[in-house]
Amino acid sequence: MRKLTSSKIVLASHNKGKLDEIQALLEPFGIECVSAGDLGLEEPEETETTFAGNARLKASFAAKASGLPALSDDSGISVDALGGAPGVYTADWAETPNGRDFSLAMSMVWKKLQSNNTLPPYKAKFNCVLCLSWPDGHDEIFNGIAAGQVIWPMRGKHGFGFDPMFQPDGYALTFAEMLPAEKQPLTHRARAFAKLVANCIE
Repeated sequence: MRKLTSSKIVLASHNKGKLDEIQALLEPFGIECVSAGDLGLEEPEETETTFAGNARLKASFAAKASGLPALSDDSGISVDALGGAPGVYTADWAETPNGRDFSLAMSMVWKKLQSNNTLPPYKAKFNCVLCLSWPDGHDEIFNGIAAGQVIWPMRGKHGFGFDPMFQPDGYALTFAEMLPAEKQPLTHRARAFAKLVANCIE
């Protein structure tokens, strides 16, 4: 595993929610995180069919364009009763002509579950793949999973994405009902990040 020696990295995302989470995770290590959007970098089209493939594509693009190490996150929710959907296409389910609408995406998930005539609990998991890429093309990949179930109606005002309908195993609250300090250690992103820290930072 290659160690990260730079005190500044690029987050290969324009998603403010992800930037806030990852900045909070990096802060204790004295690493500054700047987003691809802040640097005026475009987002490459996500043409891969796996979380790892898309994470590698985004991190490599940002690292080569910025000349700095870049960290990307490709994540999504997989619902067992939907054959793992939306999975790698989670963000696509939220796309509208006016931008992403995750309330619409969550409604679609719930409607599909009801049309399948399957019974609760509706087991699901959040998946996260982090890719740390260097300008020379080297990269490291780390996976994280948060297991739970999807519920309805949506609950909570915190978080982002599918958080209002995801209830992690062992908890009565959804991710969106938890304060950030309570939610953060339980997330798929935090679990992938712990592996990254152990291998590339500490």
